[in-house]
Amino acid sequence: MSDCVELNAPRPLIRLVLLRPRNADNLGAIARAMKNFGLTDWVVVSPNPKLLEVPGLNRLAVHAGELLESVRRVESLQEAVADCSWVVGTTMRRIEGRRRLSPEAVAERAPGEARLALVFGDERNGLTNEDLAQCHDVSSIPASEEQPSLNLAQAVLVYAYELARRPAAAGGAPGPGPADDALLRQVASSLDALLGGPHAELMQTLIRARLSRKEAEHWQASLKAAAKRR
Repeated sequence: MSDCVELNAPRPLIRLVLLRPRNADNLGAIARAMKNFGLTDWVVVSPNPKLLEVPGLNRLAVHAGELLESVRRVESLQEAVADCSWVVGTTMRRIEGRRRLSPEAVAERAPGEARLALVFGDERNGLTNEDLAQCHDVSSIPASEEQPSLNLAQAVLVYAYELARRPAAAGGAPGPGPADDALLRQVASSLDALLGGPHAELMQTLIRARLSRKEAEHWQASLKAAAKRR
């Protein structure tokens, strides 16, 4: 009998976000992987209202049928991650000016007191540059150069395993909690309005600082006040 790795308790503040998935079998396999490692929160971003009714979803969702009933479909990535404090996009591509975290590093940095969104692109093209621009960080799975891309369900499995085997980062003292993506988008919009155009690199420094909600609200108020004075 093979040795088993003892996993930590399920971590409910992890959301899987699937952008434009194409394959029903992959959705079934993802549901099984989520059940394996105690994940329950997932969202599909797709313009196809019939996507979750495709025959074949249950074929690979062994003992995870209830997750197929609970998955939500939304129209945009912004809607899917609005209440998440850390949004990590997965890609094998190198993006200039963006660090690439391993699945292990994502697990080590995952906030225990706030929601992490892991974003996966479609099976054919992955995440676009526009998708990745909406993510706070970028992550990739180290793989052979001969075949660097993994099947969508396989990629989800790797991240689910890494997240399950590491304790969530300890939270700080009780307080307002970290800023979520919706609030950070407001700060970014105010920053761009003040400076007269997109300043993604400058915004990245604020994102990496893991602003609390109160701090982000102070930034938002200050930027709007500066814009009025100008």
